[in-house]
Parts: sequence; structure tokens; C-alpha cells
Amino acid sequence: MNKNLFLLLTLFTALPLQANTVESMLDNGMKIIVREDHRAPVVATQVWYRIGSTYEHDGITGVSHVLEHMMFKGTKKLKPGDFSEIIAANGGSDNAFTSQDFTGYHQRIASDRLEICLELEADRMRNVIFLQEEFKKEVAVVQEERRWRVDNKPKSKLFEQFYATAFLSSPKRIPTIGWMGDLENLQMQDAADWYQKWYAPNNATLVVVGDVNSADVIQLATKYFADLKPSDIQPPKQTPEIKQNGERRIKLYGQTANPYMIMGYKTPVLLGNKENRNDVYALDVLSAILDGGSSARIAKHMLRGDEIAVEAGTSYDPFDRLAGLFLFAGTPNKGVTPEQLEAAFTAEIKDLQDNEVSQQELDRVKAQVIASKVFERDSMFYTAMQIGMLDSIGHDWRIMDSYVDDIRAITAQDVRRVAAEYFDSSQLTVATLWPEKQDSK
Repeated sequence: MNKNLFLLLTLFTALPLQANTVESMLDNGMKIIVREDHRAPVVATQVWYRIGSTYEHDGITGVSHVLEHMMFKGTKKLKPGDFSEIIAANGGSDNAFTSQDFTGYHQRIASDRLEICLELEADRMRNVIFLQEEFKKEVAVVQEERRWRVDNKPKSKLFEQFYATAFLSSPKRIPTIGWMGDLENLQMQDAADWYQKWYAPNNATLVVVGDVNSADVIQLATKYFADLKPSDIQPPKQTPEIKQNGERRIKLYGQTANPYMIMGYKTPVLLGNKENRNDVYALDVLSAILDGGSSARIAKHMLRGDEIAVEAGTSYDPFDRLAGLFLFAGTPNKGVTPEQLEAAFTAEIKDLQDNEVSQQELDRVKAQVIASKVFERDSMFYTAMQIGMLDSIGHDWRIMDSYVDDIRAITAQDVRRVAAEYFDSSQLTVATLWPEKQDSK
């Protein structure tokens, strides 16, 4: 092992998430996770709710995202907009996000102002007021956001329809922003009911990372959140994805100067996957072999070597809540068709299936994968994000402390095996985007 790789592994191993981290649970079921980091007098505070688009069903898609907007529209104590104005007046910043599996609200502020954040978050956990006028405004904002982000962007529309083709029964097919038809018919009561059901202390986790004392944070959290009443949380029944037995393909036309192509294979995730746990980490390494920077195979062979693509890459998330896809996507070079780009990706896959990667390449890629996690932990905000994301999906957030060992354990044989097992045409979905006037024979 080279010296730089050894140093990276040593550094990562020396910085476990659970070091200086305390977890506590209030009597109402709310979880509190505090990590002390005294490098600067600031704090990142986040409240995570285990609710997102994969919990939704047809007819109310987008409700989680609309509710995120409504959380800033006032409570019994605050007028619309007051929350962010108070945070800004105290020198902080705040925002929120909705994903497939969770919704989060976060602030970055001086550590001596933490109590302000906790008081405000506790207030809107159970006291948001739903006004018809404000609801209509926010639905209109989300609709416009959808037009801007999806309907008027051919690539985004392609990705949305690609997922709706790849998944027939799994809620992974539901776009986080919602289908326009559902947004047009969404009622204020839909959002109010969603709020009452899911925005409860027993469905939430408070994550605080920064220049704080853990005991003080828990005391403050108890002060503001302990009296909030829990809900009867009954997660929706899992809808297993229909078994795929052959390729699925779609072709779209849009106002774009260049074609685009996406291909994805059904792959497992870590959650609930004890039998094939090693496969998930092998796929993580495989993704970096193909798309881990300028020295990775796609950059060397497809962007520079044969100049097949203007842009190309892979994507795989081992920490999703539901089984997902290993993605290949890119823009073909001038004079190159999406079919030729697909063939180039397929050639890279076949090479991984037929030949083991060298130990030198494997060591280099492992170093890159590990280093990216080292740098993420240098940020208080992203450390909190990592903890909150894992906890909200259903993982023990401490699994990241074994991440290095799990990556270390992957062999060239593992990489070759998962390439052969999961990159099978029967599990493949392909979507191509073409300029409207182009003949796509």
C-alpha cells in the first residue's frame, strides 16, 4: 500500500462519527443526536422528518414538498416569513429540503444562538396554521418550480419519465416535486392531514453539530420539544417492485441542441440487505472505477480517448431507503448517436465483467472513495447531513464508522462478480432524448 493511501485510511479511521457524539431520546419518541465540534463558535442544527415522496401515493404526489413550503407560512405565534427573518436577524441562515425519503429543516448560526433555532423549530413542529390563501400561493410556487425545473428542461423531463418507466409499482417512480395533475388538484386539507400525521416528535430527529455541550443541547431540546404530543405513526405498506424480465426503452423529443442518454440497472441497497451487504460496497467501488475523476475509465476512454461523449458518468447510492438503480448517463459527442454512447458504456461494463481490475487501480480508487468521506466530515453541516440522512432512512448512523473497513474488504473478484450479476440486460432501462427536428432512425 502506498504512503498516501495509508495516511488517508489512518485519518478516516481516527475520525469516527460516534467520537464526541451523544444520542438521546425524549419520552415522546423524538431522537436527539449531538456531535461536539469546537473548531469554530458556530453550530449546524437540523430537524429531520421521516417523510418524503416515497411515502406518497397517486393523487397527492408532491404533498411533502408543498408542506415544506407551508412550514414557513406561520404558526399560532409567528406570521408568514417570521421564521427566516428571526434567524437572519441573529446572523444565521436557514433553508429546507424534501427528498424521496425525508424532509429536513436546517440552520447555521453562532452557537450561542442555538436556543432560538430550537424554540422556533419546536413551535412549527405542531403549531403551523394552514390558511387557504397561503396554501394557494405555495402550490402555485411549486407548480412554477416544476415548470422551471422539469417541464421546461428536457433532460429533467427525461429523468422523470425514465424513473416512471424503470419502476412500475415501487414509489421510487414518484417525482419528489409531484405530478402536475396532482398539484392542480391538491387540497389544503391534504397538506394539513399530512402535517398532522407525519410532523410529530416520534417521527423526527434533531441533529446538532458544532461548538456546543451535549448535555446543554439535550436540556434545551427537552425544554422545547418534550411536551409535544406524538402521533400514531403507521408507515405505509411497502409495495415491492414488479419483477423486471426484459429491457425497457423510451424515446423523448425536446427542445435541446444535443441528444442525451440514460441507462440504469436494478441494484440493491444496504438497508435490510444482510445477505448481499458486500455487493453494495463492491458496486460503490465499481462506480468510482468508472467515474472517479479524471483518471477513471470513463474519462480516459470515452471523454478523452475515443471522444465518444461530451459528458458522461455513473451514479449509485448504496444508502437509499428502497432498492434503486445504478445509472449511466451522458451527452454524445457531435456526430455520435445515443446508441453509440450506450454501446461504449456497454463495452466498459463488459470489460469489468470479463477482466479483474488491477490491484494498483483498485487501491487508487479505494483511496479516492475514502478521501471523499474524509473531506465531507470536515464540514459541520455535512457531518450533520450524513448523520441525519442515515438515521432518517432507517440505518444506525454509526455504520459510517465501519465504512473504511467495508471498502477495504472489496476485492477485484468482488467487483467483477457484481458487474456480472447486476449489469444484466433483463434489468436494464434505457431512455434517450433527441432534438425535436432530428431524424432518429
